Amino acid sequence: MDNFTTIEQSGVSVPAVPAMDRNRKLKGKRVAMVTYSPYPDDPRPRRSIDALRGEGMTVDLICLAQGNSQKRETSAGLTVLRVPMKHRRGGKLTYAWQYGSFILISALVFAWRSLARRYDLVYVHNMPDILVLSALVPKALGAKVILDLHDPMPELMTTIFNLHQDSFSVRLIRRMEKWSIARTNLVVTVNLACKHIFSARSCKPEKIAVVMNAPDSKIFPFRAAQEPSSTQTPFVFMYHGSLVERNGLDLAVEALALAREKMPAAELRVYGPSTPFLERVMETVKTKGMQDIVHYFGPRRLEDLVGEIAGCHVGVIPNQRNPFTDINTPTRIFEYLAIGKPVIAPSTMGIQDYFTEESLLFFEPGNAQDLAKKMQYAYRHGNELIEIARRGQQIYLAHTWEQERQTLLGGVTEILK
Repeated sequence: MDNFTTIEQSGVSVPAVPAMDRNRKLKGKRVAMVTYSPYPDDPRPRRSIDALRGEGMTVDLICLAQGNSQKRETSAGLTVLRVPMKHRRGGKLTYAWQYGSFILISALVFAWRSLARRYDLVYVHNMPDILVLSALVPKALGAKVILDLHDPMPELMTTIFNLHQDSFSVRLIRRMEKWSIARTNLVVTVNLACKHIFSARSCKPEKIAVVMNAPDSKIFPFRAAQEPSSTQTPFVFMYHGSLVERNGLDLAVEALALAREKMPAAELRVYGPSTPFLERVMETVKTKGMQDIVHYFGPRRLEDLVGEIAGCHVGVIPNQRNPFTDINTPTRIFEYLAIGKPVIAPSTMGIQDYFTEESLLFFEPGNAQDLAKKMQYAYRHGNELIEIARRGQQIYLAHTWEQERQTLLGGVTEILK
């Protein structure tokens, strides 16, 4: 954390980040951005838009519509076009149809707008990688292209559809990844594990910048870890995020069932949009007679999650072991740590690239019994857990959004110079 002064807060050195001057080289530049997700619900596109607008750039965004959101929206430096398509989970053909339709619409819109006024930059968020097709006309007219790889598609599709890594579908996705990256000026991805994967099979590492999914400190203001009140009951384990099988809510429920007799005041609180997987898990909860200790509260906005995290004791990342979660560094870890909460997480490569046993409470991925043991430890050892959280916060403070933002803007400046 060079070039930052620090402030001591309850044993944690907090960087005092000065206000950043605008980069004059970026002011007035015009950006086309596309993401197959709703805005502003998806945090990563939201943060990148705020970063670019903060430098005086203007952004035209094409994204998915959700609920009763306006089809068109204009604010200072931002124009949003929401495509009325539902993101349906299904088979490979369902994904192909949805992605293909969205790509066609975004490509036509950007092509038409480019003819009236050229773009300086096209910023593409995967999935899918092939959304880079949206940039073909602006690129032909001189725009630079960034591909922000949130997830490696071959690993994710292998996990979702239980495909072999050498199957035709996965090999095709790898080819599309390489083709898409070849048509960009800069690749941005979320962690070191993903950078190693992309550089090994698709491009030179010098083309890739790591911009981690650190939470926006305006939404998740830093709070130093504090010992909870001895009168605070129940003891709350918390899960929030996508309720899909790979993220392991069923594992957390199984672990709580194994440990509940030794944790009489414990409960699990769950937040996120309802899915068929959640419904199956809640049926299991009912079958096991755990309705009084497992509670589902529905989805929450990021702004509202802060209060829910503040009200818990421990955040749980119960990911199952699979090719995708092995390389993932969940943003939820940083969200818990930002609010001063300790975290139980699987000992996978994507997490251990940054954290050690001194900064997180690790369990063996996919092992409900080991997760149950770590939950019991957290329940019984509050003081030790707070020290673990404080060490975890030092890792978080090395990767705050203020610092990751500068990495992103540095890459944008470099390709536009």
